[in-house]
Amino acid sequence: MPGTMAKADLVEDLKASLQDSAKVFTAANDADFKRHLDAAALDMGVKRPRTLMGTLTLVADQYNYAAPADLLSYKSDLWGIPARRIQPWENNYPGRLPDVHVALNGTTRELHLLPAPDANQISVLGSAFRFYYFAAHTLGPLAADTTILPGDRGLLLLRAQAEAMKEMAMRNIVKPVQMRDGLSNGPRNGTPSFLFETLMKLFEGTR
Repeated sequence: MPGTMAKADLVEDLKASLQDSAKVFTAANDADFKRHLDAAALDMGVKRPRTLMGTLTLVADQYNYAAPADLLSYKSDLWGIPARRIQPWENNYPGRLPDVHVALNGTTRELHLLPAPDANQISVLGSAFRFYYFAAHTLGPLAADTTILPGDRGLLLLRAQAEAMKEMAMRNIVKPVQMRDGLSNGPRNGTPSFLFETLMKLFEGTR
């Protein structure tokens, strides 16, 4: 499609792709279409994982640290790699290294290192705990602010179309949406629930 990765352009192309069914979504400021795209961007994190690197400054015997704001899930760390070259009989052997868990402390997401790194481990391996994590994709007002690659634009819109069909299927419970040709009164493109399933199969089948 000719538009850019800016959110406004994505909204316009999503509306155009939905054709007449776009009229079902009437929220002000295109809020419905923005919601569809936000849901699609979240799912793109599964289809096109976004890996970032973070760093924690370790404190001896402290196990909990604030997680990055955009963290979806933890991947792996670099901190323990040097320890693999140290033998158990050497004086600087760091012992058991911590496992990392994502946890909620009230409303704050944290990384929990268990057991907590001790002073000897920090002395041997350093206080900078560098790690990889999976981050959420973002759609920005400018194309440069969007983290999804331009080559995946069609895939993003496909997933957003599926989201729109899912909402239309839910709406059908009380307000049926007519998707017929007006002549034979037969289904032209199928029901929203059928289209949702079809679009999701296409999305999930794309490499």
